[in-house]
Amino acid sequence: MVEVKVKKLSHYDQSFSLPTYETKGAAGADVRASLENKTELIIKPGERVLVPTGLSMEIPFGFEVQVRPRSGLSFKTGLMVLNSPGTIDSDYRGEVKVILGNLGKNDEVIKHGDRIAQLVIAPVTQAHYFEFDGDLSDTARGTGGFGSTGKN
Repeated sequence: MVEVKVKKLSHYDQSFSLPTYETKGAAGADVRASLENKTELIIKPGERVLVPTGLSMEIPFGFEVQVRPRSGLSFKTGLMVLNSPGTIDSDYRGEVKVILGNLGKNDEVIKHGDRIAQLVIAPVTQAHYFEFDGDLSDTARGTGGFGSTGKN
């Protein structure tokens, strides 16, 4: 188990729990909207907003926290976590905010305390990228991309 230090910011609603796993086998811990006005946020079709969580964290070096959509929210509404999965780097100490976009045709409402995303902690491996002037190795796929492997 990896430990993550979590700081409650001044506008965090103290009645909320920290991010929690809703089931024993859950990979993601649900995080809630902690709105400064403690009411609601209306997201119009085509609009994208940053939804505050009222939390900041200290993620151990060598890990990231991924911000992912909650499947129920995405299925039942037009809301999606944009840039999914979002990455919270181990050296970031600011507030965790979730970029929600309304891809539907109706206004969507986020209420103070709604579970808006899930957080998944994952190990990070950094690569050394270097320039190479020779030929890259051949593969069956080659340079085909963006649907080149077929529909099914």
